[in-house]
Amino acid sequence: MMIAAITSPLSFSQPWWLLLLLLIPVLYFVRKRRDLPYFPSLNLPVEEAGLRRGKSFRTKLPGFSGVLMSAAWVSTALGMAGPQWTERGKDRYNEGIDIILAMDISLSMLARDFDPDRLEASKDVAARFIRERGPDRIGMVVFAGHPFTLCPLTADKAAMIILLQQAQAGFIEDGSTAIGDGIATAINRLRESDAKSKVIILLTDGENNAGNVDPLQAAEIASLFGIRLYTIGVGTQGIAIGPVQIIEGNILFGPVPVEIDEKTLSKAAEITGGRYFRATHNQALEKIYREIDQLEKSRLKATVNVSKTDLYQWFAGLSLLLIAAAWLLRYLFAKTLP
Repeated sequence: MMIAAITSPLSFSQPWWLLLLLLIPVLYFVRKRRDLPYFPSLNLPVEEAGLRRGKSFRTKLPGFSGVLMSAAWVSTALGMAGPQWTERGKDRYNEGIDIILAMDISLSMLARDFDPDRLEASKDVAARFIRERGPDRIGMVVFAGHPFTLCPLTADKAAMIILLQQAQAGFIEDGSTAIGDGIATAINRLRESDAKSKVIILLTDGENNAGNVDPLQAAEIASLFGIRLYTIGVGTQGIAIGPVQIIEGNILFGPVPVEIDEKTLSKAAEITGGRYFRATHNQALEKIYREIDQLEKSRLKATVNVSKTDLYQWFAGLSLLLIAAAWLLRYLFAKTLP
């Protein structure tokens, strides 16, 4: 997506040359005081020579040449002042953001401290985020005891959202949470990307207790590839109603403690230049995604270059044309005195 450009008002790199414009009324005043034609070809006024001008159009051309010379003076002053036309970006972000959503889908995400539960609330907010990201490519990794690439990077937002809605708790459940492996898999989806900005948004409600990669080691690797990591801990403080037992495929709910390793999530985000967020209800989660959305747009907006085009050559050319036109009017086309 190209940045749409808007033009700013004309600016000047050496505006002090505009002071030359002040000489125009001074010259006009001097001419009136002397009662002489502008750029006279005779030292003696026509009336004193006992001659009369005709009233034809050609007899008026010498006077009009003075107007052209004044215009040439204005154009010259403007050209010497260094006129420039500036182009800058509108309040829109440039293309070049690749994002991987890494979402915890362990059974604990069925806890009902969110409406209707943590997982469904997270999916709804993520779907809204995807729809509003414009031209970015987005992919998704889900994880519990081990990670799984649900969708590679794609610009097809509709297909991405369909796959997101199909993610269910228990799909890869083995009673544990491999946050480090989830980050590592997301890195693999981004490491060959040539996007200007590469981002992982990781959402979990637990702590790393499985997998082969430590979350902080994964964050160090992400940093080497220029990937920012935003981490989100979801869950209320203290106790929540969540799954406590599965009997013949049926999930039994009861009070469960909320155990989020905020220290590790915060440190992992800090290593990559990202941030850690804590969401304790649906509205807080929505606000976090909006904040991440604006952080990434603002980051690329700041890289938009301002270009300036010099226009002095146009004013110089105009000055030459006006001077030539004034000369032709006075010495070639105008009716001369006998």
